[in-house]
Amino acid sequence: MTSLKSSDIELARKVTEADKLIKGQISKVIVGQSQVVEELLLSIFAQGHCLIVGVPGLAKTLLVSTLAQTLDLKFNRVQFTPDLMPSDITGTEVIQEDKTTRERLFKFLPGPIFANVVLADEINRTPPKTQAALLQAMQEKKVTVGGQTYSLPEPFFVLATQNPIEQEGTYPLPEAQLDRFLFQINIGYPTFDEEKLIVEQTTKGAAPELKPILSAEEIRALQDIVRRVPIADSVIDYAVRLARATRPQEPNAPEFIKKWVAWGAGPRASQALILGSKARALLKGQMSPSVEDIQSLVLPALRHRLVLSFRAEAENVTADQVLAELLTTIPE
Repeated sequence: MTSLKSSDIELARKVTEADKLIKGQISKVIVGQSQVVEELLLSIFAQGHCLIVGVPGLAKTLLVSTLAQTLDLKFNRVQFTPDLMPSDITGTEVIQEDKTTRERLFKFLPGPIFANVVLADEINRTPPKTQAALLQAMQEKKVTVGGQTYSLPEPFFVLATQNPIEQEGTYPLPEAQLDRFLFQINIGYPTFDEEKLIVEQTTKGAAPELKPILSAEEIRALQDIVRRVPIADSVIDYAVRLARATRPQEPNAPEFIKKWVAWGAGPRASQALILGSKARALLKGQMSPSVEDIQSLVLPALRHRLVLSFRAEAENVTADQVLAELLTTIPE
C-alpha cells in the first residue's frame, strides 16, 4: 500500500474542509437527513451516480437542486413521464438554412442531459426506451445522436429519484441500469422535532441565500485524489468477500443467501464499496479507508444490486435485512 504525496495530502484536507462547508450550506435549506447528505456527497466525490428512493414530500428534488447550487454546477431537471422520448433527454438534430449559401444543414440542439448535475425525477415513470437513453451517458459520459457522439461536461452526475409506494403505471428499472448507480439512498420520514422545524422554515419569509463552495475544476481535482487514496489489501479482500457472499451460486455463500437471494451483486458492487470508502475516509480526515468504512456503505452500495427470491418476498424479507444479516456473518 503506497502512501499519498505531500501535495496529495494538502488536496485531501481540502476534501474534509469542503465537506463541512457544503453540509453547512445544505443545512440552511434541508432539515436533518445528515446521513442522506453524506452518502450523496460520497457518491459525487467518488464519481458515481445516485438513485434516491423516498415517498413524496421528503425534499428529494430540493436536496439535489440545493446540492447543485452549493457546488456551483450547471443543473438541469427532467420530469420523467410516460410520453417522454429519448430525444427529449439527449437532444435532437434540426435542419437549419445558411442565410448566405442557402444550404440546408443539420444542427444538433443539446438536450437537458448536457449539464453537470441531471435530476431524473421519478425515473420509473417513463418507458424503458427512454430510460435506456441514460445508459450510455451514465457509463461513458457521452451521447450519440444521428451517428455523432458528443461528450458530456465534466463532472457529470445523474441523480435519479423514485417513489417506492406508487407502482401503478410505472416501469421498474432493469437490473443492468440499477447496477450503474453507485448508491441507492433511501430517505425516511423526519423526526417530530425535524418536521416541526421544516414546517417553521417553509411557512415563513424568503429562502436563504446559498454560497457556492466548489467549482467544477475543484471537484474534478478532488475526485482524482479520491481514486489515488491508498487502501490495504485486507480491506479490499473484505469488500470483495462481502460482494461475493451475496451470490447464491457461490459454494461458500451463507444458507440465508441461498434461501432469500436469486441473483447477487456483481463486480461493480466491490468497486462501489472501495470508491465510497476512500471518499468517506477523506471526509473524516483519514488517509486510508478501514473495514468500518466498508461496513457503513454496504446498504447504499448493495441494496439495489440484489434480486430477491420469491421466498424472500413471501416472507417480507427486504434487501436491507439480508445485508444486515450478511454483515454479522462475514468475518472481518
